[in-house]
Amino acid sequence: MPSITTPDLDQHYEEWGRTDGRTILLLHGWPDDASTWVPIAQVLAQAGNRVITPTWRGFGETFFVHDGVPRHGNTALLAIDMIALLDALGIEQCAVAGHDWGSNVAEALTVGWPARVERLAMLSTPPRLGGMPTPSFEQAQRYWYHWFMATPRGEEAIWGDRRGFAHLHWVNWAPKGWFDEETFARVAQSFDNPDWVDVTLHSYRSRWGSADPDPRSVWLEDKVKVTKTIHHPSLFIKGDEDGVTCQQSFEPVPSKFDGPFDMIGLPGVGHFPTREATAKIADLLLHFFS
Repeated sequence: MPSITTPDLDQHYEEWGRTDGRTILLLHGWPDDASTWVPIAQVLAQAGNRVITPTWRGFGETFFVHDGVPRHGNTALLAIDMIALLDALGIEQCAVAGHDWGSNVAEALTVGWPARVERLAMLSTPPRLGGMPTPSFEQAQRYWYHWFMATPRGEEAIWGDRRGFAHLHWVNWAPKGWFDEETFARVAQSFDNPDWVDVTLHSYRSRWGSADPDPRSVWLEDKVKVTKTIHHPSLFIKGDEDGVTCQQSFEPVPSKFDGPFDMIGLPGVGHFPTREATAKIADLLLHFFS
């Protein structure tokens, strides 16, 4: 599997399709890994595109280049990682789709480098444009794991059983029976990366002010907070049975886009549409990116 050394990382990624085709960057979520995109990437590549699926810092085979690099994981920093990857691959412009963490990283890429993003597809996790308000009580209840990770005892528990912590979200965030244990065990190997817990904790703590974002990324975090709308052609896909984001939280999403935009709800689908409705997502993205 290919990797490229960037300032912070030995960055792992996979690639499909023609190098002279339109580049599509597919960004995975949490707790998941880049394999969530494989069958979709293959469909997009067969249509003549160049498709790249990176693995986040602290996941799978993406490792920090030395011990002195802070194990940070805030969204803007992950977007900067993606720019470093694109630069290393000589890619000036791409379309981008992201699920969960990847949704907000794709959003940050579009805000920070608008000329480099052709089209934007966001899956499952709403935009953070304008900042993250305190959630409703219903949404805060579903975000229990955010608050759990902000505590020392929560951190200790996750270090003690990272797979058990991740598995609970797979069970709770989508309709019963949507995955098999063999698939989860295979994906969970990505969580065995020695820096997965630190990157995960920093990602969630930095969202709510319990930790500072990486200093190199503050400018982009601030830019997302002050940006009200995105002008690019955009698509938002949600599951109508999402177990972590209540349907009310999706209502403001259309107001965040003032260019060509569509929002699609998938009946019977939870928080993991790339795995639960693979063929449908492949079809929607193939049409959108065409």
